[in-house]
Amino acid sequence: MIKYERDGDGVVTLTLDDPDQSANTMNATYVAAMTAAVDRLEAEREQVAGVIVTSAKKTFFAGGDLPSMARATKDDAPALFELLSTIKRDFRRLETYGRPVVAAINGAALGGGLEVALACHHRIALDAPGTRLGFPEVTLGLLPGAGGVTRTVRMLGLAPALQTWLLSGRRLRPAEAHEHGLVDEIVSTPAALIERARAWIIANPSPAQPWDREGYRMPGGTPSSPKLAVQLPAFPATLRQQLKGASLPAPEKILAAAVEGAQVDFATAQVIETRHLITLLTGQIAKNLIGALFFDMRAVNGGLARPDVEVPAARKIAVLGAGMMGAGIALACAKAGLDVVVKDTTPELAARAAQHERITTTADVADLAGCDVVIEAVFEDPDLKRAVFAEVAPVLAPGALLASNTSTLPITELATGESFVGMHFFSPVGKMPLLEIVVGERTSDEAVARAFDLGRRIGKTPIVVNDGRGFFTSRVIGKFIDEAIGMLAEGVPAPAIEHAALQAGYPTGPLALADEVSLSLVQRIRRQNAAAAGPAFAATASHALVDAMVDEHDRPGRAAGRGFYAYEEGKRTHLWPELAAMATAEGRAVPFDDLKDRFLFAEAVDARRCLDEGILRTAEDGNVGSILGIGYPAWTGGVLRFADQHADFRGRALALAARYGTRFEPA
Repeated sequence: MIKYERDGDGVVTLTLDDPDQSANTMNATYVAAMTAAVDRLEAEREQVAGVIVTSAKKTFFAGGDLPSMARATKDDAPALFELLSTIKRDFRRLETYGRPVVAAINGAALGGGLEVALACHHRIALDAPGTRLGFPEVTLGLLPGAGGVTRTVRMLGLAPALQTWLLSGRRLRPAEAHEHGLVDEIVSTPAALIERARAWIIANPSPAQPWDREGYRMPGGTPSSPKLAVQLPAFPATLRQQLKGASLPAPEKILAAAVEGAQVDFATAQVIETRHLITLLTGQIAKNLIGALFFDMRAVNGGLARPDVEVPAARKIAVLGAGMMGAGIALACAKAGLDVVVKDTTPELAARAAQHERITTTADVADLAGCDVVIEAVFEDPDLKRAVFAEVAPVLAPGALLASNTSTLPITELATGESFVGMHFFSPVGKMPLLEIVVGERTSDEAVARAFDLGRRIGKTPIVVNDGRGFFTSRVIGKFIDEAIGMLAEGVPAPAIEHAALQAGYPTGPLALADEVSLSLVQRIRRQNAAAAGPAFAATASHALVDAMVDEHDRPGRAAGRGFYAYEEGKRTHLWPELAAMATAEGRAVPFDDLKDRFLFAEAVDARRCLDEGILRTAEDGNVGSILGIGYPAWTGGVLRFADQHADFRGRALALAARYGTRFEPA
């Protein structure tokens, strides 16, 4: 795991290289190897002039051993404490070794990898495309527990450590990491990395960490210093504001570990950090997040739902429609090195998509000659979509993949053959990582595989779902919006609805989201669903309210500048004052916890139906799709994991059904 080499000048290079993994992680192999390496360093102290810590992998160090972390239970707490104490003891031995220790960071150093580097006296990073430094632990429900909190706070001060590194989960490029104080030098080549490390060792024969030097003072002061003591009460309030009222254990524990650790000596701070991490490790939320954002994500991106067939790579892409969505798709393809032709009805409209040198715009169908993939991104009208495909079909390459970027229309009704598939992108395309691939009744495995491979090439996480009105994501998020509008119709105050969703962990309130989607679109989709379902379609109070908002009050959503919210210059300002008159005593009496659970359960119950009906092919696709695509709270681990890990999902669902309607009855 750790190759130990001492050269003629007495410089020891410790090369991290786990023989059983493509990346180095803080597993049992590493722990034993680091202890052995530091033991040897101490035994050979008189022959050692300095130490360089680097990696033989493409990355420096990937972080913690997530598979082991995900299995931790409360019974494992004593063993975890011992393990973390061993890791920290070896780091402490390294930084108090009495010889210069330099981290030569040759790639990504995330989480535990950055903690390895922080235990060195000097950090030099290779400015390569894949080099990132950061603490993503907070996004997995954890905290940097191998000294990351303790050292960053002592190095940078409480506020900078928390804001830039510990609470943000950001992965910074070398230049940013240098600007924010955790990287000391940046080099452009691997050779320069080692050269600079050796030069620093020669120039600094007796270094010490800042906190080990006489007269050390924490930057910005400790919590007992008057200036910081005045600011300190604002820290939890600011965190609460950033979390939009949601109560999430990881950010709260990070704040606690940082503030508590800043008030005591280094060794005690390390113990405080360890205890907070163990509380998170043995809790359910970290398991949910690791399950979804590590295991499920790895499975989905690795091709869990991709048919096992060989297919040719895409070469030239045609995008039909140069609106915001079409332009976004075209740019994503061009950035991935693909040639793209964007067609719209006039040259002027098509020119809106000319954002990259690989993009050609046109109004002439002949310019699409030879394209082997067509992605249609026109208005959600089945007749229009069929018409644009019919127009371009004669000029395309034989066997071209035909893909419709529809969010609700059944692919089977649009399909012209086996090469037709749904590719549902999310707006804005440049920021949203999900791609929902929709398989119609006639869609071939080859078409699915081609769409999947294209999605991965342009940097998307592709889930594969079967056909049905709304597919998975649009159908399930529709339950979220419908539930909120139904609450409003029941007399629940609009602010309570929005705050309940935010405190449940949703990124935005459902009434704000309905405005973003547009109430006129919500109305049109519902009318399409009603026409398709016939007499079986059940009207609800939310439907009447949407009709009133659009048809009577002329408040169709954000694009028009008026919906459930008021807008000024395109910015949301406040809830429409007329909504206050809809609140009733009965609505105000609905328990706040019920409001939160109605959102979570409405989507979870329907997601289980999607799985039962075969719309969802895998639970992993459902969990990843719900978090990345429709904003289901990440702390749950995804819409299906929420149901699986809930202490009494069926009982709570039945209680909600008895109180609010049969839609909550579990499948």
